[in-house]
Amino acid sequence: MQTVQQKIISNKLGLLNLAEELQNVSKACKIMGYSRDTFYRYKELKDEGGVDALVEKSRRKPNLKNRIDEAIEGQVVQMATDNPAFGQKRAANELRKAGVFLSPAGVRSIWLRHDLETFKKRLSSLEKRSAELGLILTEAQIAALERKQDDDIAHGEIETAHPGYLGSQDTFYVGTLKGVGRIYQQTFVDTYSKVAFCKLYNQKTPITAADLLNDRVVPFFEAYRAPILRILTDRGTEFCGKAEQHDYQIFLGVSEIEHTKTKARHPQTNGICERFHKTILQEFYQTAFRKKIFKTIEELQADLDLWLIEYNERRTHQGKMCNGRTPMETFVDGLKIWEEKNLGLNLN
Repeated sequence: MQTVQQKIISNKLGLLNLAEELQNVSKACKIMGYSRDTFYRYKELKDEGGVDALVEKSRRKPNLKNRIDEAIEGQVVQMATDNPAFGQKRAANELRKAGVFLSPAGVRSIWLRHDLETFKKRLSSLEKRSAELGLILTEAQIAALERKQDDDIAHGEIETAHPGYLGSQDTFYVGTLKGVGRIYQQTFVDTYSKVAFCKLYNQKTPITAADLLNDRVVPFFEAYRAPILRILTDRGTEFCGKAEQHDYQIFLGVSEIEHTKTKARHPQTNGICERFHKTILQEFYQTAFRKKIFKTIEELQADLDLWLIEYNERRTHQGKMCNGRTPMETFVDGLKIWEEKNLGLNLN
């Protein structure tokens, strides 16, 4: 498909070629709808600069008088680095105190030129400059970076270093089975390897949340001598409560597992589990309920366990750490990192 410029050049060349073929400039101009002056202008351009000279050139020139002074632009960029959490309106107000009078839109236009228009980009710029220059961060900068870490956790963009470093747990509502009632799935995903564990229950309580860990997750990690260090959950009642009375909190305390909760008022909650739930819904439940009528939780759990073997051991994963490997392959390879970090892992 031709671009606009290519079509324009094609028309101009068509005029020149037609005139040459007919050996009559006037007739060619009449057929193509151009004036003789235009023809000779095109011919002169082609003779002097070839076909490339026929490209339309914009007559508009930047009005440098309207460009913000470089010193002021530097102050705006510096403000974005010093206070990355400031929005364009707040930045404009703070600059006004320093005698720099710019509208919020003016601030944003400078940010756009320097690729600083979002909070995330301003933080990235701050982190880069800090690493390059060895800057000592101010309290405002540290607070902004901590805010980014909280947001990353809430959106599933979390730091994970090796298997067991951080587990992600959530509750998934499966549906209602006739004669059984509502079915809930407790889900655990290792954020490094994406190895997943699931167990079905007819209720959503702290006991069921702890049971998944006690029955399936903790024994698996202990078998590989890679203890779970931390678990990330949302703030559901099955995960949060008074530490001395809440069964799930008590289990984590006894197992010496640190508990991290996602940021409040974020509906996307636990990003890693949310993505896994979408996968299991599309690849298992929607197909399984079309093929078969399940009469008990145990019957559904048996089919779910078979699918989990496929998911963990045979299905390739495109996650950040997996890169086309299966979750179990990623898990086993990741155990080597424990050795490198001298965490006391003995694989023999």
